[in-house]
Amino acid sequence: MERLANCQSIASPYITCSKSLGAVQSFNGRASMSPMSLATCAYVCSTGSPPLVLSGLGRANMGRGPGFPSFMRMARSRHLQRRVQSLVSVRGSSFQGEGDDNSGSKHESPESSVFRHSPSHGNNLAAWNKWHTVLPENEGENHPIPASNLFQVIKCSKDRKFKIDYLRESTKGDMKVRPEAFEFGESSLKEVAASLDGSIEEVAKAEAMEAESLLDSLHIPRRFPHGVASRGIFCSRTLSLRSITTIGYDMDYTLIHYNVNAWEGRAYEYGMSNLRSMDYPVDGLKFDPELVVRGLVLDKKMGNLVKADRFGYIKRAMHGTKLLSNREISELYGRELVDLRDEGRWEFLNTLFSISESVMFMQMVERLDEGSLPPEIGPMDYKGLYGVVSKSLFKAHVEGQLKAEIINNPELFVEPDPELPLALLDQREAGKKLLLITNSDYLYTNKMMQYAFDKYLPNGMNWRSLFDMVIVSARKPEFFQKSNPLYEIVTDDGLMRPCFKATPGGLYCGGSALMVEKALGFHGDETMYVGDHIYTDVSMSKVHLRWRTALICRELEKEVKALAYGRDHRAKLIELMNQKEAVGDVFNQLRLALQRRTAGRPAQTDEITNMDERELTENMQKLFVLMSRVDQKIAPMLDADGEYFNQRWGYLSRAGLWDKSHLTRQIEKYADIYTSRVSNFLRYSPFMYFRSQSQSLAHDIDIESSDAEGDELPAMSHGSNSRELERLVESSESITPRRR
Repeated sequence: MERLANCQSIASPYITCSKSLGAVQSFNGRASMSPMSLATCAYVCSTGSPPLVLSGLGRANMGRGPGFPSFMRMARSRHLQRRVQSLVSVRGSSFQGEGDDNSGSKHESPESSVFRHSPSHGNNLAAWNKWHTVLPENEGENHPIPASNLFQVIKCSKDRKFKIDYLRESTKGDMKVRPEAFEFGESSLKEVAASLDGSIEEVAKAEAMEAESLLDSLHIPRRFPHGVASRGIFCSRTLSLRSITTIGYDMDYTLIHYNVNAWEGRAYEYGMSNLRSMDYPVDGLKFDPELVVRGLVLDKKMGNLVKADRFGYIKRAMHGTKLLSNREISELYGRELVDLRDEGRWEFLNTLFSISESVMFMQMVERLDEGSLPPEIGPMDYKGLYGVVSKSLFKAHVEGQLKAEIINNPELFVEPDPELPLALLDQREAGKKLLLITNSDYLYTNKMMQYAFDKYLPNGMNWRSLFDMVIVSARKPEFFQKSNPLYEIVTDDGLMRPCFKATPGGLYCGGSALMVEKALGFHGDETMYVGDHIYTDVSMSKVHLRWRTALICRELEKEVKALAYGRDHRAKLIELMNQKEAVGDVFNQLRLALQRRTAGRPAQTDEITNMDERELTENMQKLFVLMSRVDQKIAPMLDADGEYFNQRWGYLSRAGLWDKSHLTRQIEKYADIYTSRVSNFLRYSPFMYFRSQSQSLAHDIDIESSDAEGDELPAMSHGSNSRELERLVESSESITPRRR
């Protein structure tokens, strides 16, 4: 109480000097204010720090009543600054944070005793924390430093470079512990480190289990692979979100997800209406969304729709709406590869927007083959037909009828995601700059974003407040390659004016990615762009700007579930194929023995050489019949593999039983991470470190431990000679590989 009286005696001159009665009431209304709060108040008067300093330091308990601003204006007056500075000069400007009451003058004034424990630099957060932990009012006990003050984010060095971790990722955005944490606080890092003593492998295992239990107790959903797999974020290339300072988003089928049947079905109807107006026979045709999936390739020369593997070999094909047999595919294409660089022939279905166009084209191919096109249209090949279909659908978009209908009835076409705005809010509050870069015009963008975002944002926020910059009518992919004229949108109805420089917080039309980088001060791999178009969004931003990339593929949710449903079918199919392979190996050895016997040479072993010819023939006949029957079982099972996803095309990510699809190859090449929807980031944190999974290779085989018993492989070093290499090869020949 004596110290409280001393502090009040110091503060009283400042209160009486105030002409604001509200300030006096606000100050005197806190009779229970601690000496520390009063000292803080006097300290603020001495430095002229604004009220924000108090909340930033997190140490003042002073009330902020209606007269508080007046009091602060008074406290910053020159007279009071000189008065308080004279008090501070008793102790000097050095920081005394150890709580040593015997230091300094023995004849301190009551005023100076208040400042004995106050720091001389209010912006020195580490010093402030150090001072707070040993206040005499705490009776010498150490108190924990708040977590927000315990850690600090790693900032760039003078040369603007960051350290690289063991996975060659930047440490930008990582956190480090303040040095004070090693010495002060109830739980100093020295004590924490001591509690984790022991084998790091055992400690890490135990702490990981405890951490998972903590997540469960906090009811935080686990992320993939422990959580819901269909909502996971999958990593092709290691990516640290901590080092990402800027995240750009596409809108259509990225931030805004449409009901595919409704949106693409309506686009199909508008396109067919345009064809009908040009006298094309479209009566009786209906939109079939199961006819086409993303990742297929249109062969405009042959009128086919094909599915290729990662090498470009065609695995499945459809002419019109009829699937082709393996023989027909072989006769048409042989070993011809799909080459996406030949844009005159091949058209890759990059996005869900491609579905309506592809359905129209394949149905019209049948009408062309039937000879249903009227003679006045003239000679028409498949490539010319594709051009007509494409233009009819493009006309529907340009005329604006489709988008006008969606704007007036968004609930019929848009599938809102309440978690999506919260995921972006987390990223923004984590200090990341958010961009919206879309090819849609401003009026359409504004209506869609209002419908999908505003009602889910807190505290009256709107969608614009989430983004540091918005670019509409961006004209991607040119946006990532070259510079287009830049216009600023200045009115709610989309009125624009030319401008030559983008600024943070702006709303623009056109421009280029380089303009945005310059305006917001970012570049290269500290940026991530998120979109649904594998070429326009992901490939171009990666190739031309070296941005990190994320692909949104909503079909992944159905794909993952289909893989789960088809697991048993796939296991039986693989078992049958392994059994056939084992039988085939024996048959081939007997066939080789028969070949050598016919040539008058000994077989592989004496036992086979001495085998009775009749026995050899009977064994070969039995094995041959067995393999034929197994093939009859395998063929339909192989065709049915993936039918849970699509009965015609199978799985989205696979081509055949063992190989990846061409789409998967594109994703692996250009997308660092991929997921089904943007809101999946909510199940992770803005500081997530994504690590790519082990990639299986042809020689990645499971080897039973018993196969290697007694084999000691020599340790290899850079100095190994050729003899050691030979011994290594010889010792490995006895290891029998087994197929997984």
